[in-house]
Parts: sequence; C-alpha cells; structure tokens
Amino acid sequence: MKTFYLLLFFFISVIRIDAQENYVQINGSTNINNFQCVNNKFKSEVGIYNFSEQKLPNIILKVSDFDCGNKMMTKDFQKILNAEKYPEMTIKFLNFTKTQKNFLAVVEVKMMNQSKRYNIEFGIENKKLIGRKNVKFSDFNITPPKKMGGMIVVKDDLNLTFSLSTKT
Repeated sequence: MKTFYLLLFFFISVIRIDAQENYVQINGSTNINNFQCVNNKFKSEVGIYNFSEQKLPNIILKVSDFDCGNKMMTKDFQKILNAEKYPEMTIKFLNFTKTQKNFLAVVEVKMMNQSKRYNIEFGIENKKLIGRKNVKFSDFNITPPKKMGGMIVVKDDLNLTFSLSTKT
C-alpha cells in the first residue's frame, strides 16, 4: 500500500510539473450582465513558449475548447464564432520586442477567415507573460448577437487576455 501511495504521489507530481497555465480569455458584456469565455486547453510543444527572434509562437486554439462557465452561453459563443465551419482560431506572434519595462508584440488574430493585427503590451505577472487588448466583434465582421427578441443585446466591445508560460 505504501508503494501505491508513493507511485500516486510521483504521478501527480509529474503532472503538476508538466502542467501549464496558459489561457486565452475573452471578456464581454450584455445590457444585463458580463460574460467570460476561457480556452485553457492548449500548450507549447516544448513546455513553455519561446519568444526568440528566430521562432515566435503560433498558437492554434480550438473554438470548441472555449468554456463560458454556462452550457448555454458556451454553445451561443461557439455558434457566434461559427465553430462548425471555422473550428480554429489562430494567434500568431509576428514581432516581439523588449521595452524598458515590459514587452511589445505585434499579434495577428485570425478567426472565421478574418485576420486582424494588434499591438499588445505584455508584462510578467506571477511568472506568466500577460497581455491584454480591447477588441470588437465587428473587427471580425461579427454582428453582436441579440437574444430574447432583442431584450438582451451583446455589446461589440471585448477584452482579450493572454496568459502564457514562457521563458523571456
């Protein structure tokens, strides 16, 4: 029995060491409340993301992996992003430079065959590379949805947050 617990402890320790805390979070709001949809089911092939000039990350997210904390909201969110026709969202780092205090990146976000480039400032928080950017549904030619005959209206403005395990 003692051997079993030692093996169990070892197995759990290995999982924790390999576990990454990467996520892309999309925060939005309606005229009634706020919502938050998170995709944390992706990781770098080598364990952490590398931001060398020779090879910047190209992150592919499955739209079906976004979770809004509520089945109906998750289903609606995936429908808005047309997950069946466009199952992936891509976040490609085109440039990444160190500034005096933080990092500045040029990031291309592609979803639903629409691409947009954003300048995003990243900082180190709790040993993670964190970046935030205000974007809009309309940036990707998405009309913010309305529910219940127009009584609930999703606002166009979104806040995109990136959290990546990295060695900078």
